[in-house]
Amino acid sequence: MTIVRDGVEVARPFRVPRPPRYDCSIHNFGLWRSLVAHLAGGQGVVGSNPASPTMTIREIPLTTIEGDKTSLAEYSDQAVLIVNVASRCGLSPQYEKLEDLQRTYRDRGFSVLGFPSNQFLQELSSETAIKEYCSMTWGVTFPMFERLKVNGRSQHPLYAELTKTADGEGKAGRVIWNFEKFLVSPVDEIRRFRPTTEPDAPEVISAIESFLPGPSG
Repeated sequence: MTIVRDGVEVARPFRVPRPPRYDCSIHNFGLWRSLVAHLAGGQGVVGSNPASPTMTIREIPLTTIEGDKTSLAEYSDQAVLIVNVASRCGLSPQYEKLEDLQRTYRDRGFSVLGFPSNQFLQELSSETAIKEYCSMTWGVTFPMFERLKVNGRSQHPLYAELTKTADGEGKAGRVIWNFEKFLVSPVDEIRRFRPTTEPDAPEVISAIESFLPGPSG
């Protein structure tokens, strides 16, 4: 297009149209947050992604307390009791009862899995110190993992999935304290028990027994 200026036709400058302002509110914020966490922390993205298959709870990347990469797929034929542990918590004597569960049921397709967390500022500062404390103080033999976040913006993808499960009172959401327990069956049915529920409470034992793949004896 041209315009006339002082009797002379001149070309009108071409202007590149501005793109419409991007409105991230029309996108899935939860998926965006998971992707950011993935890029920042190296963890897998959990959830629906049109470009990739949905990651199941058994496929979420984990790291053992020794630093080895793993996942719950290592326990695919077992019932597992996932517990966010803390060495300096007043509930730390539960370690003893957790170890009793491990020794009682490990030959029947069951394992306790300990996930240290400093979310409530009561865990030691290194995996080495945590491992030594658990071994020397409570004789822990069940698998332990590296420290992680159970709540908040840096919540580990494993706990993002686990906390969708409601407890016995129908309440899902945030982990409220150390030693909250999630029992996962071999087919990924999940039961949730709050921190003050002891590992040997009747409702915990009953749930474990109902999830065990192996016969007694």
